[in-house]
Amino acid sequence: MTENEVVIEELNTLLRGTFMGIRSYEHYIQQVEDEELKKTFQSMQQEVKENAQKLAERIQNLGGVPADSEGFTGKMHSYMHKAMLSDNPHQLLEDAVKGLDNYGVQYSEEVVKGDLDPESKQIAEEVINTSRKQVDILKQLLQ
Repeated sequence: MTENEVVIEELNTLLRGTFMGIRSYEHYIQQVEDEELKKTFQSMQQEVKENAQKLAERIQNLGGVPADSEGFTGKMHSYMHKAMLSDNPHQLLEDAVKGLDNYGVQYSEEVVKGDLDPESKQIAEEVINTSRKQVDILKQLLQ
């Protein structure tokens, strides 16, 4: 694999995870009845969609083909996630914090530890920082 192909694969892995995040927010939006919380989830979902767009554009600029979904494993995870969601807003928030912290931050940091070029690294860090910020917002809502 060339260095470019490695970068494209790492960015695509991050992009698939971003699609998982978009899908998770969709589950929360469908499940929650509180209008303010729904708006918060919608706003966060929009930020994640913007990150997906940045990742896709970078992959294309590197000559790659961006992933267009969360992939098979992500789809299975999404199906299980939706089936297990609670109607309780507090539990939804806890689930969102756990998912963002485990996948949006920690797993994403592992994925992009490799040798990304400076521009790709900056985009990856923006994506991860969005997740960090969203974790903080959701933790505040839990208090």
